[in-house]
Amino acid sequence: MNKSMLVGTVLGAVGVTAGGAVATYSLVSGPQYAEVLAVTPVNETIKTPRQVCNDVTVTRQRPVQDQHRIAGTAVGAVVGGLLGNQVGKGSGKKVATVAGAVGGGYAGNKVQEHMQNSDTYTTTETRCNTVTDISEKRVGYDVRYQLGDKVDTVRMAYDPGQRIEVRDGQLVLAAGN
Repeated sequence: MNKSMLVGTVLGAVGVTAGGAVATYSLVSGPQYAEVLAVTPVNETIKTPRQVCNDVTVTRQRPVQDQHRIAGTAVGAVVGGLLGNQVGKGSGKKVATVAGAVGGGYAGNKVQEHMQNSDTYTTTETRCNTVTDISEKRVGYDVRYQLGDKVDTVRMAYDPGQRIEVRDGQLVLAAGN
């Protein structure tokens, strides 16, 4: 046998033995785990606007036909003038008639104003406003862990419990892997 062949065979045997030892060590030692130190749930606040409508009874004033209250003033002046004319004699009668017409006109105006302000109707209206519903949604977990001498934090979709599997030096973050 030649010397190169012998060296090649020995090196090949050493390589196979070393590879087998590494594979056996991985199988014997089993999976590695990082120790979980703390788990904090992470929530998100969700604000959902919605419209709320209610029927409300509303009292409204009817539209005024005679804004200047001419009819009330005229009727009051006529009635006041007639009443004033019943009082006194001679020129006093004329003064009483004029005073009665002026006072009656003013009173008629105020009576019509009161009647117009009191002329109301009731109706139902739908009034709407926006309210906001607030809810919480769990979006994950902040997990503080220790792997060897290293302490770090990672966000996970689930609560891992007391340990996290480590494969090829990396955390296995997906559930069921």
